[in-house]
Amino acid sequence: MTAERTPLVTPILIASCLVLVIGFGIRASFGVFQIPVADEFGWPRADFSLAIAIQNLAWGFGQPIFSAFAERFGDRRAIGIGALVYALGLVLSANAVTPEGHQLLNILIGFGIAGTGFGVILAIVGRASSPEHRSLALGIATAAGSGGQVIGPLAAEFLLSFLSWAQVFLVFAGTMIAILALLPFLRSPQPIERTVEDAPMGKVVGAAIRDPSFLLIFLGFFSCGYQLGFVTAHFPAFITEVCGPIDPGGLLAGLGIRTTSALGALAIALIGIANIGGTIVAGLLGNIYRKKYLLAQIYLARTVVSAAFILAPMTPASVMLFSLVMGALWLATVPLTSGLIAQIYGLRYMGTLYGIVFLSHQIGAFAGVWLGGALYDITGTYTLVWWIGVGVGAFSAIVHLPIEERPSRSVPA
Repeated sequence: MTAERTPLVTPILIASCLVLVIGFGIRASFGVFQIPVADEFGWPRADFSLAIAIQNLAWGFGQPIFSAFAERFGDRRAIGIGALVYALGLVLSANAVTPEGHQLLNILIGFGIAGTGFGVILAIVGRASSPEHRSLALGIATAAGSGGQVIGPLAAEFLLSFLSWAQVFLVFAGTMIAILALLPFLRSPQPIERTVEDAPMGKVVGAAIRDPSFLLIFLGFFSCGYQLGFVTAHFPAFITEVCGPIDPGGLLAGLGIRTTSALGALAIALIGIANIGGTIVAGLLGNIYRKKYLLAQIYLARTVVSAAFILAPMTPASVMLFSLVMGALWLATVPLTSGLIAQIYGLRYMGTLYGIVFLSHQIGAFAGVWLGGALYDITGTYTLVWWIGVGVGAFSAIVHLPIEERPSRSVPA
């Protein structure tokens, strides 16, 4: 590893964090639009939920495509295309008036998120970081996505206080286009690990897919997507219906933010705030302890926290406590999962391999978002969807234990 590669506070890391703040801020706000869109058009909850679910699935399928494109043709090209596709999807969605239109156009938004999301950005950060600090750098970049989660829902609520939801989509589209100004800073060095550098992409990816440890990582990431997708898309509506349009202490009203789903927006923001610290701590711990055990513990903790939340009386205080605890675990899996892939399979095609694993995450997100709306329309509650999340979380805690963390012998030398 060359001496020039510093792990922290570089133009690459700063620009990468800004891309994630913007992209994930907008993405995290979609749950806030659940009620306004449904109210305007009189749609069942499942219709808009399916649009967000399709967005998550498109993100999952688009992630390995954009990651492979970035590693073949350049990171900046991939991010630039992703930002433009993201903006186009938002503009067209702002003018869609049917459920099918929203569902179709969310494919574009999902691909845009893939081009500006973790798969491409974490590979840039990983290549630009020294081995001893790579896990921490990945944690900092992941925390930037959490920063966007704090800003996005609150910004959406603020804008909705004087703009229509369609106009807010147009504002967000313009923000995505602004990402193009960061492209000159997003050039990372290529890794020098010759064991992977000299092997073609197809050979490395094929060897990884045949590795049982890769399959376990793939399966384990499903529950992360399920839980995050469900909470992001449905938590604001769920909280509003259970607790009412509560604004603790008049905090949001004092900022000029409407209060229809204020507690829900605040809960999503609290998750993001707690996760900033959680992902950085996870990155630090990943430099010290075995990543597979840390991941198993995170999934187990999520399982316990979710079960306790559903079983306890639902109050604004319990919502905020859950948000803070769950937030500390929210994206803590990302620096550890991406770091585990880099540790086992090398850096050269880290983005592509993470993109493939991320597909499992997004299949889980699709299931969480879609089931949330479908089962709500059938049962009138979200209870069953929560308990499914508890079950898949326990499954992920178990499947990480047999993973072999040493560099894969199947990667060509």
